[in-house]
Order: sequence, then structure tokens, then C-alpha cells
Amino acid sequence: MSKYRVYPTPAQESALLEHCGHARYVWNLALEQWSMWTRDKGATPNVNGQCRQLTEARSEFGWLRAGSVTVQQQALRDFNQAVTSFYAGTHRRPTWRRAGQHEGFRIVGGQASRVVRFNRKWAAVNVPKVGWVRFRLSRAIPESKSYRVTRDRAGRWHLAFAVVPPPIPAPGTGEVVGVDRGVVVSAALSTDELLSCPGLTQRERVRLKCLQRRLARCRRGSDRRRRVRAAIAKLHARASDRRKDWVEKTSTDLARRFDLIRVEDLRVATMTRRPEPKPDPREPGSYLPNRRRAKAGLNRGILANGWGALVRRLEHKAAGRVEKVNSAYTSQTCSVCGHCAPENRESQAVFRCVACGHQAKADVNAAVNIAAGRVVSARRGTPVRVSPKREPQLITSA
Repeated sequence: MSKYRVYPTPAQESALLEHCGHARYVWNLALEQWSMWTRDKGATPNVNGQCRQLTEARSEFGWLRAGSVTVQQQALRDFNQAVTSFYAGTHRRPTWRRAGQHEGFRIVGGQASRVVRFNRKWAAVNVPKVGWVRFRLSRAIPESKSYRVTRDRAGRWHLAFAVVPPPIPAPGTGEVVGVDRGVVVSAALSTDELLSCPGLTQRERVRLKCLQRRLARCRRGSDRRRRVRAAIAKLHARASDRRKDWVEKTSTDLARRFDLIRVEDLRVATMTRRPEPKPDPREPGSYLPNRRRAKAGLNRGILANGWGALVRRLEHKAAGRVEKVNSAYTSQTCSVCGHCAPENRESQAVFRCVACGHQAKADVNAAVNIAAGRVVSARRGTPVRVSPKREPQLITSA
């Protein structure tokens, strides 16, 4: 997807926000209509029936009629596609869209090709009932039949053309790499490379903490609170931009250098889920400590290092060349002799095998195990012979 920064005028920004509000309103109405279905009721209307209901609503409400019917009907089609993908098992269940968080709309059809280029740096796109909106030409404009206009929490507008780029061809060298993801080291490669995802600097983290303290003292609904929240959102957007840039560059580099990329099979969404409360059986209405704050810090570390985004982009760029390996005991198994024991992991950073004395960086040792495609036995202590040129074999006693 090709994404560009949009710079609307104040009047255009107001019109774009109205389009976002109308698209969000129509989406939520369709979601409510779909969620209220029960067996004793008839089938919910399809997208054509909902478009007819939208026509009746536009004739009755002037504020809805003032918006673009193209934007509103496309929101219904997008919701219908989301429901279809949910039933197909490829996407999650559609959720509610909130103001300030889900600001955007999509245009499909002839309007998508109405792009004018001014010079090497600037171009404009024609948005229905808004006019020509300028955007920065950071890359070539692809051929597309639809585009999406979005606004992030930091107040920045973006234009994205729906284009699926071709995957990166394999180099043909036969090289295999293992990627071990972590919190201290974002990605450790079996080639002894340690990659770190950039985040906020020390000075920016201090400013973020000061802004969060100031936000706690602001009165809800005040202008000062709104300004402080906007400043916090800009810092978070800066960290998100750096993380996305690192993910794109790292995934492209790995897809160009290696024929086969092996990663841990981790369920990031499950790992970052907040712990369930533990009721206290002795005191009804009370709960036992469940280390919620410590888990929240770990969740932030996992998400800040882009675990899921890195693998997702690797699967897009190196299609068919990404393998997921069972991550059980890869950090406790020696990559030389195959001895698996908790004592091998001397610390978070150092690995020292108690059987053969092999010493290495803990993350790199785990990455070598992942690169070998190791399937470690669930019974600890079972040695595994690792060969870089063939599949690992279990060592059985004679």
C-alpha cells in the first residue's frame, strides 16, 4: 500500500472530518443492525438493502444528506466485506469505530484515477465534495482503483492507494536465517547480528512522562487537556513511525539476503492479553494479586519491538519463504551439542552449556536453533543433534 502525507486547508480539513464522521456513523449503524440479529428475527438486510435504507435516511436527515453518498455507500460495502472475511476465518470480528481513533473513509471508482501532479514534490487528489487536496509525492503514484484518506491521533492526514506490491524474489543463494525476537534485543539473527527497534530517545521519554503527569492534573473537557493529549499523541506517533520504518527496512533486507527465513511461532495477540482477575475465595468481592502491572510492562515491550509487524511484513515480501518453528526450549538448548536444560541459560544475555561448555549470546544461540528448524522434545534432557546442512535428528541410545 502506497501511503502519502496529505496537507489540506482548514476548510478542507473540516469537510474531511465530516466525511469521516458520516462513514463512522454508517459503519456503526450497520454493525448494530448485524449484532442485533437473533434466530427469531428475519435475515439482516444485505448491502443493497442497506443502501436503500441509506437513501431513505438521507432524504429525511439534512446533515446526512449534506455528506457524500459515495463515502457513505462505500462504508456499507466495506462493512459487508469485513463480515464476509470474518465468516471466512481470515479476519477478526468487526468492531465499533470511535471518534478520534478511527478517522477515515475510502473512495472506489472513477474518483480514484483523478490525481493531478503539479511537480516533482506535490500532487493533488479529487475528493468528493471537498475538491482538490494536496499531498506530498514521496514516491511514484501507482495505478489503483481505490484510495483511503485517514487521520491519525496526532492530527496528520494520509492518503493510501490500495496496491499490493509484488513479493521480493529470492536471491538463490540457499542461505537460511533464524530470527529470535525479544524485548531487550528486538531481533537476533543466526548470523550473529543483533537488531534493535528504535523508539523514543531519553529526552523524549522524560517529556512524555512530564506530559502524562500534566494530563492527570487537567480537568476533563478543558482546552488544556486537549492540547496535552495532542502533544502526547505526537510523541506516540513519532515512536510508531520509527518502528514502522525499522520493520520495513529490516524485512526488506532479510527478504533480499536469504532464501529461507525461519521465525518463532508466537501468538503475539495472546501473549499481550491482559491477565484475568483472580477472585479471593476467602473474601468475596476481593481479588488476589495477578501481577497486572508487570504484565502491562511486558506487553508494552513486546508491542514496542514490533514482533507481529516484522513477521507479517516478512510474509508479504518473502511470500512462501517464511517458516514458523515451534519455540519450545529453543533458548535452553545448546546449538552445538543439543543438550537442553534450564541451567544452560546463565542469564538473560549469556548462554553457557553445562554439558559441552559452549558459550554464546543467548539470543543468537536461540536464533541458531530456529534456523536449524529444530523441533525440541517436550521431555527436557533429550539431546538433539544439529547439523546446518541437514535436518536435526534425535540421538537415541544404542
